[in-house]
Amino acid sequence: MALTAAACAAFSLGAQAQTTWPTKPVTLIVPFPAGGGTDAFARPFSAQFSKQSGKTLVIDNRGGAGGNLGAGVAAKAAPDGYTLFMGAVHHSIAPSMYAKLDYDLERDFVPLTMIAMVPQVLVVNPKKITGDFKSFLAEVRKNPGKFNYGSAGGGTSHHMAGELFKLQTNTFITHIPYRGAGPALQDLIGGNVDMMFDGLGSSAQHIKGGRVRALMVSGNKRNPAFPDVPCAAELGLPDYTVTTWYGLWAPKGTPADVQARILEEVKKASTGDELKVAWANNGADFPNMTSAQFGSFVHNEIKRWATVVKASGAKLD
Repeated sequence: MALTAAACAAFSLGAQAQTTWPTKPVTLIVPFPAGGGTDAFARPFSAQFSKQSGKTLVIDNRGGAGGNLGAGVAAKAAPDGYTLFMGAVHHSIAPSMYAKLDYDLERDFVPLTMIAMVPQVLVVNPKKITGDFKSFLAEVRKNPGKFNYGSAGGGTSHHMAGELFKLQTNTFITHIPYRGAGPALQDLIGGNVDMMFDGLGSSAQHIKGGRVRALMVSGNKRNPAFPDVPCAAELGLPDYTVTTWYGLWAPKGTPADVQARILEEVKKASTGDELKVAWANNGADFPNMTSAQFGSFVHNEIKRWATVVKASGAKLD
């Protein structure tokens, strides 16, 4: 009888948690400054989540160390469902680039789901680089070290996309790391750097506004949002495939019923017209992944990027 009562009590508490979360605002740690790719997807997601759940999803931008500072803060947060972490492909690269991290992406977090996936795009300052991709590549090859590219920081996908491009084109372009894609993009627009290998999500509006010019999207097909921009394969780089993705995690120990409620809200947000339009405008997909699928994907990404880092010889600047 005592065991039965205890089981009933546990079930009652679990059911209550499932039906009452969230009872207060939820914090979403975004490990980059405003204006970058992670932020570009976090803000519309936050707005839709807040609208449907009735509780505010507050964005806390914690930029620094290529996205690792914010990740470390999130890993140490209370596992109660009221602190979530929106990380990115950068966090699957970090273990191969940094000798020491104060968090472990697979050990300290619970993978929830992928929020968005976009191709990497090569964007240039239109006043500094005026030709097409072919003439651009010829100029870069003719003048090693003359051009530079900005990134969201050492070890980020921007950095690795640039190093992979250099490896596959046999070129040398100087890497200029920033504290996030937002500041790097502003310097690209201002003419302080020549180019970026950016996630399409953060560059999309600047491309449409003419502030930067896209020369190439990675992969073997053009992006529907930018059909006039050639893909890497048609430009002679069939193996240049770099995808930027953004995912949602909770600190390890977050109760399973709370995880389930979070995923319910994510699913509702992803099917709303507002996010469908925002994602389409940014050339992004909203992958339909289970938590297990996302965890497996991240595990494979960590291994894949370790191979790329070793082959490219990339180092932190």
